[in-house]
Amino acid sequence: MLAKKVIIRINGDEYAYSKGVSLLKISEDFLRFYRTPIVAAMINNNLKDMSTKINEDCVVEFFDLATEVGFKVYQRSLIFIMVLAAREIFPKGRLIVEHSLSKGLYCEFRLDYPLNFFDVQAIEKRMRELVAEDLPIEKKTISIEEAVALFEAVGEVEKVKLLKQSNRQNTGIYFCGEGYDYFYRTMVPSTGYIKTFELRYYEPGMILRFPLQEEPYKLPQFEEMPKLAKVFLEAERWAEIVECDYIGRLNEYVKAGDINNVILMAEALHEKKMAEIADYIMNNINRFKIILVAGPSSSGKTTFIQRLSVQLKVLGIDTIKISLDDYFIDREKIAKPKGELDLESLEVVDVELFKEHLRRMLLGEEVELPRFDFATGKQVASGRKVQLGKRKLVIIEGIHALNEKLTASVSKHHKIKIHISAMTQIAIDEHNRIPTTDARLIRRIVRDSQFRNRDALNTLKMWASVMRGEEKNIFPYSEDADLMFNSALIYELAVLGSFAIPLLEKIGTEHKEHGEARRLIRLLSYFAPVTDAEIPLNSILREFIGKSCFFD
Repeated sequence: MLAKKVIIRINGDEYAYSKGVSLLKISEDFLRFYRTPIVAAMINNNLKDMSTKINEDCVVEFFDLATEVGFKVYQRSLIFIMVLAAREIFPKGRLIVEHSLSKGLYCEFRLDYPLNFFDVQAIEKRMRELVAEDLPIEKKTISIEEAVALFEAVGEVEKVKLLKQSNRQNTGIYFCGEGYDYFYRTMVPSTGYIKTFELRYYEPGMILRFPLQEEPYKLPQFEEMPKLAKVFLEAERWAEIVECDYIGRLNEYVKAGDINNVILMAEALHEKKMAEIADYIMNNINRFKIILVAGPSSSGKTTFIQRLSVQLKVLGIDTIKISLDDYFIDREKIAKPKGELDLESLEVVDVELFKEHLRRMLLGEEVELPRFDFATGKQVASGRKVQLGKRKLVIIEGIHALNEKLTASVSKHHKIKIHISAMTQIAIDEHNRIPTTDARLIRRIVRDSQFRNRDALNTLKMWASVMRGEEKNIFPYSEDADLMFNSALIYELAVLGSFAIPLLEKIGTEHKEHGEARRLIRLLSYFAPVTDAEIPLNSILREFIGKSCFFD
């Protein structure tokens, strides 16, 4: 009797394979088309482990290490290997993956004494041994009760808490040798795939370093980022103090009816930080002429300058608020590389008009500012006329605001630079962080739907371009900032989920973005939902969900 066949479409061509064949086995026939190992695949635009068996006709797309999907699989697998090594050598230690830093991931390893260089060296040595052993990494589906018992055995309280809060009957756990862990996305088939990494001691923790997507076998040059590191560390310490550093803990506040206290604390922290920035400006009022506020997409720049202006007004300082978005060139006039609008590039800003307006304002002349209509994609007259005077400053916000090309005519002594970003304080558990890019993407999906006539599918389609623009135009200038402001709110994803999930669910399997939509839905599903009823009207979150007191 002939074995049953399935028809699999790969790169536009159809192939017949025996029913039950694994993705890993199929991938062996296509390795020659990729310059690095294949580590993951999509089946009908759903991401799957390479061990997945195919039992029906489908479309398959493979991903190697040089792709964004493969790059993330590599990172997660490297974290898993680090967890296994640390748990073997220091069974009583507590490893926490905190945040991205210096082209790597900053982690803390809490022992009954301060972590030192030799501890980190020992963990890295064991990691390399695990890689050399090329141990298989297998995903097994087990009951929630079994999973809870596994993680109670190793003292991982936050995983246990989240598993108990889950409505599912079963969950997937990754096993490697005698070790195991939970990760909410796929892994490489075996430890031998992980060739390039470094574990660097970085007091008080360590940085797990890995290659960039563009160069999968080479570690990038290490760059110190002390200002960013300080802001991240401060945010995480604050989350610990208020006992809301993991989703499980936030969910407990929601279920106990205490979420309003969390909201009040998070908003109070923002107000305190803005007041400190206003005091700094006040203490230097005799030299500052302009305030420059920059940050990546959906970091809340517009609301930030509104609230900062209120704080400055309390101190007797008036402001003229200017958004660089209003200086966008008409979309129809923008060059379209590869058929897409690059809205993150400096080239889409009418730089000459901006410079002329800034020059005239600093001379004390009256200027009529433009307004960009996002619905039509055109720059229009605003009718808003402004003029500088005594104790009046210009606040300029936009992703390019810290770029010296815009304000080179103004002495550095006369301007203050502020970098703003949403540096997420909350994590899924000790080993599964929430990337700041995910938080901003979810913010943008909601905002684009609410105010920019753009659905979630189109927001996802342009997100890769947005991130490339940020890497080029924003992050290189972040350490030049005089001050930094973290716009993340510890409770926000619990609110945004109710807005974002219905938008993401509209993205069907026929779209390449379906897998990313499902990933975000799964992330948001961990949060117990929170309504927006208790959120202040001046909150940065209102910029994305609506009803802000600062906007029409």
